[in-house]
Amino acid sequence: MSLPAEFLSEEQLSCSICLDIFTNPVSTPCGHSFCLACITSYWEGQAKSCLCPLCKENFRKRPELHINHTLKEITEQFKRMAETPESPRNATGDSVANSFSAPKHVGQFRPPELSDQLVKEIKSRFRRSASSELLTSPQPSASNDSPSPSALLTPKRSYSVSVTDGGGSGGPQCPRHGQSMEMFCKTDQACICPLCAQTEHQGHSVGPAQREMNIKKSQLRIMEVELQGLITVRERKIEEILKSLGEIQSNADQEIAGTVGKFSELISAVERSQAELLEVVEMGRRAAEHRSNALIRDLETEISDLKKRSSNLNQLVQFQDYFNFFKTYPAYSSLPVTKNWNDVSLTPDPTAGAVLRNVTQMVKEVQENLKKLSGNCLHSENSLETKNWRVQEYAMDVTLDRDSAHPRLIISEDGKQVHCSDRYQNVPDTLERFDRVVCVLGREGFYSGRHYWEVQVGDKTDWDLGVASNSINRKGKIAATPANGYWFLSLRDKNDYIFRTEQSATITLQPKPQIIGVFVDYEKGQVSFYNADTKSLIYTFTGTFTGVLYPFFSPCTNKSGKNEEPLTICSTYPADRSWLT
Repeated sequence: MSLPAEFLSEEQLSCSICLDIFTNPVSTPCGHSFCLACITSYWEGQAKSCLCPLCKENFRKRPELHINHTLKEITEQFKRMAETPESPRNATGDSVANSFSAPKHVGQFRPPELSDQLVKEIKSRFRRSASSELLTSPQPSASNDSPSPSALLTPKRSYSVSVTDGGGSGGPQCPRHGQSMEMFCKTDQACICPLCAQTEHQGHSVGPAQREMNIKKSQLRIMEVELQGLITVRERKIEEILKSLGEIQSNADQEIAGTVGKFSELISAVERSQAELLEVVEMGRRAAEHRSNALIRDLETEISDLKKRSSNLNQLVQFQDYFNFFKTYPAYSSLPVTKNWNDVSLTPDPTAGAVLRNVTQMVKEVQENLKKLSGNCLHSENSLETKNWRVQEYAMDVTLDRDSAHPRLIISEDGKQVHCSDRYQNVPDTLERFDRVVCVLGREGFYSGRHYWEVQVGDKTDWDLGVASNSINRKGKIAATPANGYWFLSLRDKNDYIFRTEQSATITLQPKPQIIGVFVDYEKGQVSFYNADTKSLIYTFTGTFTGVLYPFFSPCTNKSGKNEEPLTICSTYPADRSWLT
C-alpha cells in the first residue's frame, strides 16, 4: 500500500509563536490560529493595539477569543496517533510508529501521516464547524471542559531542558538551592531553578527559560520588521519632500521669469515694485527650502535613532545567555515613541501664482495701483478671503449636553454658557459623564459635512475648545490627543496657546482673541480655529475623522477667582462676519 498523497503534518497544527503543537487553539478575526496562552502573552506586550503576528492586521480593540473546539479535537487526536503503539502500517509493511525514532522529549516528536479516510473525515468536520464555532462559541468556562486560568498559565508540555552556550549546568546557579536556573517565571519575570518552581513560585506561570527566550526573540524579530517599516516610510517621506521642493522651485523659477518679462515692458518708475514682488517669490522659496531642510533633518534623526535601535535589537536577538537576555530585554520590549509623519507634507507657498497674475492685470492699470501689489501678495498668505465658505452656510446651533458635564460644571438654562464652581453638583454618575476633567460636550453631533460655531472666551486665563469623538474615554485621566479622539486648542496662563497632539504645537497670538471660531470639515479631516475679532486663522490640524464628532468645551478650574468667567456659545454672528465669504 502506497502512502496517501495528502496528509496533515505537524507544521499544519503548530502555533507560529511557540512553534509547538496547538494547546487550546483560538483563531483571530483575520483567520490565523494560535495557542490561547501564546497570543494572550504576545498581545500583553503591545501597548496600544493588537497585531496579528502573521499578517500584521491591526485590531483597534482586542478581539474576544474563544477556543476552537474542532481544531482542539484534531490536534489532540493527532497527538494520540503519534503516541499510540498500534499505528497503521506503511508501504513496506512496518508500522508507522516503528518508522520513527523514539522522541527524546515531547517537543521533538514527528507525528505519522494520517490515512486518506481519516484526513477526509477531519477536513469535512473542520469545514462544517470551524467557522460557526468562531462566531458562536461561548466564553470558556469550567462547565464546558475549558481550561481554568491557572491551567492556561502552566507549561503545555514536560521538557527535558538541555541548554548550552550559557544555559544548563554551565549557566548561573540558584543562590538558594544550588541548581541551574533553567526555568523562567512569567509571573515574576525572573529565571529560577526547578526547586524554586515547586516552592516560592508554586502556582505561577513557569516554563523552560530557553523556550520563553525563543518566544521573546520571535517577538523581537517581529518588532524589528516593524522598525524597518518605520524607516522605509520615513525614507519615502524624504523622497516626497525633495520632489515637492523641486516642483516648488521649478514653479518659482517660471514665475520669476514671467514676472521679469512683464516688468521689462514698464517704465523705470515701476522697477521698485518689480524688486518687491521678486522678493515675495524669493521669500516663498526660501521659506519652502527652510521647511524642507527642517523636515529632512527631523526625519534623518528619527531614521538614525531607529537604525540604532534596530541594530541593538539584532544584537539582543543573537544573545544565547538567557539570564543576560532577560536583564536587557525590558529596555527593548516596545517600540520607541516616534512622530506621526502621515500628515506632514511640503506644500507650495500660498502666494504661488499670485504675483504673475497680479502683474499681468496691473500692467494695464495706472502706476498708483502697482504700489499695492507687494502688500496684496503678502496678505494673501494668511488672509481668510481665500476661504470659499460662509458662516451663514455652515453655522451650527450648539448647545451643551448636561449629561456629559463634569459635576463641578454649571450650565445655563439655555445651554449656551458654562462655568466651573468650587462645589460638586448632585448629579448621577453615568457612563456619559466626565468624572475627573472639568469638560462638557455639545448635544449636537455630526459625522459628515462642514460645521462652524463661535465661543466667547473673554479674558479667561485658561480654556479648551474643539471637537471630540463619541468613542472617547470619559473616566479618569484623559490623554487629550487626536489618536485618542480629541482635537482642541488650549489656553494656559493667559498667553500660552497650544494645540494638543503627541508633541503639542505651541502657538503665538497677538492680540489675545476674545471670540474663537471653530470650523470642521469632516471629509477633509480638518479642524481650524479662528480669531473672530481680527478675522485671522489661528491654527489648522489635518487628520482623519471616524464616527460621530461632538463640540468640546472646558472652562477649566477657577484658579481662586482668576479664571471664573464662563465660556459662552454665540447664538448669532455680526454682519461683519462677511469676511468669511
